[in-house]
Amino acid sequence: MLDRLNEVMDHIEGRLAGTVDPAELARTALTSEYHLRRMFSALAGMPLSEYVRRRRMTVAGAEVLAGERTLLDIAVRYGYGSAEAFGRAFRSVHGIGAGEARRTSAALTAQPRLSFRLTVEGSTTMRYRIVEKPAFTVAGRRGRVPMIHEGVNPHIADLIRSIPPETVGRIAALSDQQPQGIVQAVVHLTDSREEGVELDYYHAVLTGGPVPEDLDALPVPAGSWAVFENSGPFPQALQHLWRDVFTQWFPSNPYESRPGPEILRVAASADGTGADAELWIPVQRTDRGI
Repeated sequence: MLDRLNEVMDHIEGRLAGTVDPAELARTALTSEYHLRRMFSALAGMPLSEYVRRRRMTVAGAEVLAGERTLLDIAVRYGYGSAEAFGRAFRSVHGIGAGEARRTSAALTAQPRLSFRLTVEGSTTMRYRIVEKPAFTVAGRRGRVPMIHEGVNPHIADLIRSIPPETVGRIAALSDQQPQGIVQAVVHLTDSREEGVELDYYHAVLTGGPVPEDLDALPVPAGSWAVFENSGPFPQALQHLWRDVFTQWFPSNPYESRPGPEILRVAASADGTGADAELWIPVQRTDRGI
């Protein structure tokens, strides 16, 4: 899989002056566009579209400073319909306008070309199983929160504290399937997994029955789920598990992620020093080789 990701990087480099088609990149990687975007964000720490934009402005910046083409010629060469649109993109990456950069020979920001390599670190062995689930509903309270990679997310903590105990009890009573009890369900609104990007968070249960009108409900179709087990200090071990699933497990197994909520059930560990957790990720099998 790493070889194919590096082929995707080659493909991008060859089309910076032109059109980079995500669907074509996905075909190069022998996966779906959705999974490629999710995996790239997890590995690179930025959305695929943002990487392409930064690389494009890096090579365009060299041409701006060289002074051999007009700014309009450079704009058209890199897929912009006007010098103004190119200038906005240029400034968003370099913090300075293209014309000013040329006049002053300003220092510009460079996005290095990415490559992917396997690093063997003796990382955590993952316990997982594949579960087929019929359609169900995530039912509870929803909030829009920013993603935080390390430590407790205060926005989630505030949401949980805002739910009256009586409402929590009513939510818990709706649970009628695995994973049982109150869960945390996360719906990514974009393909990005950057720090600070917004997502929908549900403090909820999984149910096959009716949901009261005063609760938030998210219908989830039938499908396959990869279920990972983890124990360790809360929340660090769980955040690391989430990261490792996308950066280690997916590239090494014949599955790819599919649209749907990522569901986490957490319980205090027996010794009280951390937490035991199950992380449910919606997946589909792929015919690609590993």
